[in-house]
Amino acid sequence: MRKDITIAAEPRPGRGKNEARRLRARMRIPAVVYGAGKESVAVSVSPKEIQRILHSSSGVNTIFNLDIQGVETTPVMVVDWQHDPVKSSLLHVDLKRIDLTKRLHVKVPVHTTGDPRGVKEQGGLYEVVSREVEIECVPDEIPEHFTMDVSELTIGQSLRAGDIPLSGSMKLLSPADLVISHVVATRGSAEETAEAAAGEAAAAAEPEVVKKGKKEEEGAEKKK
Repeated sequence: MRKDITIAAEPRPGRGKNEARRLRARMRIPAVVYGAGKESVAVSVSPKEIQRILHSSSGVNTIFNLDIQGVETTPVMVVDWQHDPVKSSLLHVDLKRIDLTKRLHVKVPVHTTGDPRGVKEQGGLYEVVSREVEIECVPDEIPEHFTMDVSELTIGQSLRAGDIPLSGSMKLLSPADLVISHVVATRGSAEETAEAAAGEAAAAAEPEVVKKGKKEEEGAEKKK
């Protein structure tokens, strides 16, 4: 999703560990900008501003403007980053230029709402299997997420990628039968179902036994 956000970047002439330490001392981190048929550019950016992008509602699918001092202003996306394994601070980031006229492949989160009938009425268990789907679309139509209502799911039913409604230029790239979530039977719900089925079978057979008994009684009376 494209947002009206601009982050300032400074050209970075030096490379290596010493340069990275000097940048971090200035509260900046090294980054590389590439793509869109242009040469890659080494820059430095504010880690706080990049973290704000990564933790936003649209996350890595956020398209924002990068203003490289004295070079260019271009729309970009975060495509890779590195964290310190101990401090969890951001160490490096890769930014990709985005051509707003070309389609992109992106992964979009899938959120579900509602309490499935299979859980409330049948005692089943609701399980989330996949939390995102991959789609293709133009940059300006990337959704933050898809929201699907699972209230009507019963035991044995599932929500699949092909059930998600797409609009505009969106095209599903994930398999249509990819399971997003489903309701499965627990041991207790399975036993209750089996008992109910057995009870129905016994009730259906009972009238035949009664009829058979009446015929036997009538035959015995005739013999007497």
